[in-house]
Amino acid sequence: SSNIQAEEWQTIARAVLENLDAYDGIVITHGTDTMAYTASVLSYMLQNLTKPVVLTGSQMPIDNLLTDARNNLYTAFSAVDCRIPGVSIAFDHKLIRGCRAVKVRTMGFEAFESINAPYLGEVFANGIHRNESAIRPGDPSRPTRLLDRLCPDVFLLKLIPGTNPAVFSMLMDMHYRGIVLETFGAGVVADDKLDFLRRNLLDRLGELTAHGVSVVACSQCLYESSDLSIYEVGQRLLECGVIPGRDMTTEAAVTKLMWALGQTEDPAQVRDIFDSNLAGEVTL
Repeated sequence: SSNIQAEEWQTIARAVLENLDAYDGIVITHGTDTMAYTASVLSYMLQNLTKPVVLTGSQMPIDNLLTDARNNLYTAFSAVDCRIPGVSIAFDHKLIRGCRAVKVRTMGFEAFESINAPYLGEVFANGIHRNESAIRPGDPSRPTRLLDRLCPDVFLLKLIPGTNPAVFSMLMDMHYRGIVLETFGAGVVADDKLDFLRRNLLDRLGELTAHGVSVVACSQCLYESSDLSIYEVGQRLLECGVIPGRDMTTEAAVTKLMWALGQTEDPAQVRDIFDSNLAGEVTL
């Protein structure tokens, strides 16, 4: 799955929509390394899902005696059987909203966690238990819509102490239309106090947004929300036109930006999309 690209996401989304009416739900087997990205982007591309679309995979090949593949498949089919709608990931006897899942382990069977959101369901000895308060039912009076245009010109940058501001000029020269920043803590970056070292990031970020590049700021922290209003430097990020990512996962933010830029070239409309909760990906 490390080779997956936007074109494959479009192929998967189209295949789901073409077959959805004929089945109670769809189960997609997928490599674990990029499964959270695929689950997130499908959550945006398939609008108003009233049936389950469940992704699953395994940490160990299915022909191994100790594989987790069979149990993960059983969990996925159980999610379809008990009609948990929307895109989700079935793993380690748990059902995670697709746009809240993050792979957190390379070897352990409990490879995925639900970040800043409860599980949609869990499997116990007496069956799968639905978490009714977490489930988002679609509107059966409206059809499921496919909005599959994507813009892959999105870059993810994790800030470190000493990040060279020139990297932003390079990204603009490479014609990237969107950037997701993993900022420090609640949403801070190096500011003009480092002008003497030429490491002030704020000015370059302002140049990016002034040229129509959409910049989304998330936190490097896995849990809880970033809040750009807490500190002065975060407030200045907002003044630069940076879009707050709030409590979204990196995977959800990156794919949402790809999807948003596929729908519009207007940065103001991209901001409006990020101010909307499309599939349970963000707390507003």
